[in-house]
Amino acid sequence: MQTDKSNDQTNVSTSTVANAETKAAREGVFISTYGCQMNVHDTDRMHALLEMINIEQVGRPEDASVIIINSCSVREKAVHKVHSEAGRYRKLKNKNPNLKIGVGGCVGQQEKGNLLKDVPVLDFVFGTDTIDKLPQIVQEVRKQNTKITSARFDHVSPYQIETLIKNPGVATFVNIMKGCDNFCTFCVVPFTRGRERSRNIEEIIQDVQKLTLRGVKEVTLIGQNVNSYKSDHGEGFGDLLLRLTKETNLERIRYTTPHPKDFNIELAHIMRDHREKIMEYIHLPAQSGNTEILERMNRGYTREEYLAKAKMLQSEVPGATFSTDLIVGFPGETEAQFEDTLSLLDEVPFESIYAFKYSPRPFTKAAKFLDQVPEDIKSERLTRLFAKHREIAHNLTRKYEGATLRVLVEEYHESDGGCFGRSTQNKSIHFKGSPELVGQTVNVKINCAYPSTLHGEIV
Repeated sequence: MQTDKSNDQTNVSTSTVANAETKAAREGVFISTYGCQMNVHDTDRMHALLEMINIEQVGRPEDASVIIINSCSVREKAVHKVHSEAGRYRKLKNKNPNLKIGVGGCVGQQEKGNLLKDVPVLDFVFGTDTIDKLPQIVQEVRKQNTKITSARFDHVSPYQIETLIKNPGVATFVNIMKGCDNFCTFCVVPFTRGRERSRNIEEIIQDVQKLTLRGVKEVTLIGQNVNSYKSDHGEGFGDLLLRLTKETNLERIRYTTPHPKDFNIELAHIMRDHREKIMEYIHLPAQSGNTEILERMNRGYTREEYLAKAKMLQSEVPGATFSTDLIVGFPGETEAQFEDTLSLLDEVPFESIYAFKYSPRPFTKAAKFLDQVPEDIKSERLTRLFAKHREIAHNLTRKYEGATLRVLVEEYHESDGGCFGRSTQNKSIHFKGSPELVGQTVNVKINCAYPSTLHGEIV
């Protein structure tokens, strides 16, 4: 029997569910996570919510009574991946008929009840806007032996959430907004995460203050388009950054992902004037280096405008490091237009890039374009792009050899006595250390510099 709860307006509080289960034996949940930082953050939230009904995180699906696939639909064949992974759990379900398997994330939002029809091993599907209903969903699935879909967007209620992380560690994510209003022609996010909605600024400040009391030294503010943040009282992203620097005990603030068209000189000045707390790392997604392709993508800027913005940031925030997102093989992309993307690497010192072949996504305009680029050409262009960047990245990272960087230590690995942390430039750094260093900021002299990691020793 399948029950569609997409329009269910009942509101059973999490505390009520928790009280009903307090005497029950604790069970286990295994969550498989794909995709962006938002999905990682959502998984942390799922773990915290399920712990309230005595279902704790386990490290293997074999030990779980509940399995959740927290899916991503940004790349191609996302639905196939869900089908494949769910199929691998069929043997576990045959051994344990009480095992409940669900799908959340963007594929859950996108496919809704179709997943229950197409993948019989699944018991429930929930969307990105119904994560907080997860305890009730799991409880009902287990007690009523029904299949449930809960994937309705809430466009009415204020966007109010509390950051729920069981073990936040030294550095963690804080969600400040969700959804996107840009409707890039290649992107499915507006359809799987909904329209832009920002959290109340006071709630974010209080969240961060609580996290610092738990030992958090660094937060990364996350959202699909963080610099379009706007609170219900009109404060913008710059206002939020300023308040976090002044009203919290954070040592470091990062953010992702900004949109180039919304990056202005005022925000650059805030980064420059408060670089003791706001880290000098800027992820500035270009997607393409060609103006015609950018227009077809509906990105809202030209190549020249993007380059002007990058040069402004280099001038106003001296020493900042840059990374970007790039798509190759967008519909209609010619060889000359791809060469414009390659040449973008000569114009902006990107120390890292996140590059992908274009893949058609459901509901998007670009999926209907008739001039799709053949797969072999997309693959060849991606290979050339990575090859060119490797050359550039080696040259860019050599400047770190012999330099001393300030590193916030995030982890200690007992197996090799090594510590891991990140510099203010967001470089991953490994060095010998001790467990007591976790949470401290130390000086590390860099001995060897590679494009993705740096190795050094404490000074």
